[in-house]
Amino acid sequence: MKRTLYIIIAAITIGSGLYSCEPVEDRESLDAVTLTPATTKFSITQNPANDHEVIVKNEDPSVIPYWHYIDSKGNELGHSNKGDDKIILPFGGSYKIYYTAYTRGGAVQADPVSVTVAKNDDAYFSDPRWSNLTNGIAGKTWVLDMIKPLEFVDSNYINSTLSPAGWWPVLTDISWAGLENKNWGEITFDLNGGYNVSVTQTNPKLGSTVQTTKKATFNFTLTTESRNDRIVFNGGTEMLHPNEASYFSSASSFANVKIVELTPTTLSFLAIRADGGYLVYHLIVKP
Repeated sequence: MKRTLYIIIAAITIGSGLYSCEPVEDRESLDAVTLTPATTKFSITQNPANDHEVIVKNEDPSVIPYWHYIDSKGNELGHSNKGDDKIILPFGGSYKIYYTAYTRGGAVQADPVSVTVAKNDDAYFSDPRWSNLTNGIAGKTWVLDMIKPLEFVDSNYINSTLSPAGWWPVLTDISWAGLENKNWGEITFDLNGGYNVSVTQTNPKLGSTVQTTKKATFNFTLTTESRNDRIVFNGGTEMLHPNEASYFSSASSFANVKIVELTPTTLSFLAIRADGGYLVYHLIVKP
């Protein structure tokens, strides 16, 4: 019976979230070759005119190629199973690119190739939304806006520019929401060598002041008119939020949130309530 090899890629590539599941050549039809890391055939070439671009090329038609690359901290940045591909590295820093050859007898991984990028690509981050969120390399820290921490909106809500304002309840009048007036922690974004995020989250249990800090990476997707701008959190991190899953936040994850307002001083995101309605949480820059 013919078997087809699937290389499943769940990749978070620098600059975008990319998922791929591509059927490739039947592995049993490949030549029965014996490879070692030293006999693999491939090239990795950095563009001398633009060190943010790296061309990877498989030079052995008898194998199925697979590439993955990491930053200096060991973070996985992306994957590809194309024979010829271009990797974009918008951040300054050092990286390692790995090539694996899949043969009929198994997989052989070559020694990694190191590349160095001199500095961040200013053109890549030219959209002001990057600066509004992160303040670039310097970073920006956000806290919950306790004056208007949450806003009730309807299901037609798009963002603060294209939709009318909802209802902001007075904090003292919404004890039934389980939203306690306390220090909920903070979240910091920066572009210092990568999409870095640090989240200090206060335990949502009533009266608790216990805080947990997690550091990882994020992906920021920009859309026309900010109709569906999103932040996806990696490595077990989540957006800073003021209560646990309940009627007000449903079971929806805070690891993938829609941004509905982003200015130099305000950051608001959407959560889905248990009844399907929309709830907006508001953050402000830490004083």
